Amino acid sequence: MADKGYRLIRTSELLYEFEQCGSKRVRYCIEFIGQKSKSSVREYHNFLEDMGYRVFYKNINLNYSVGKIRWRPWAEKCGQIAANGTTFNRELLIVEREDDGKPFSLHTTYEDKQNYYKSVRKPYLFLFAFSAILGIVMQAWAWGIFAAAFLVPAIFYQIEVMQLKRQARTKEW
Repeated sequence: MADKGYRLIRTSELLYEFEQCGSKRVRYCIEFIGQKSKSSVREYHNFLEDMGYRVFYKNINLNYSVGKIRWRPWAEKCGQIAANGTTFNRELLIVEREDDGKPFSLHTTYEDKQNYYKSVRKPYLFLFAFSAILGIVMQAWAWGIFAAAFLVPAIFYQIEVMQLKRQARTKEW
């Protein structure tokens, strides 16, 4: 939508609302923050706004109920329990900045990118291990298929982490 000259003005559980932004173009970057604690998210949100960015929250899933609680064992210590007042239904951060013609990335250093990819990889590793254990215990091939499905993105993010480590080492020399 930004390429078509529109700017995000509001998000809801199901919809996005845009307005025409005229000659002033914008760029967006989306980041998964479901693993962060409420205080970490608030701190990061404030940091981004202090940098001049506009910040929106968005849910990953459609959860139309009140009082849901989700356990995220891969998350930060205080972010493992997600409820309505924390990062439940606020797993994505949409960050807007003015378009200056340069690529927009929130993570600019190799270490920053590695840490981000590791945090995104954690849920897949957990779900892989959980599915694999259930498959073995229950002797069910279906759980093995689920385990394999979760292993694919985990491997993808692991490869990204390894490539970033290699690039960081070669740039140091």
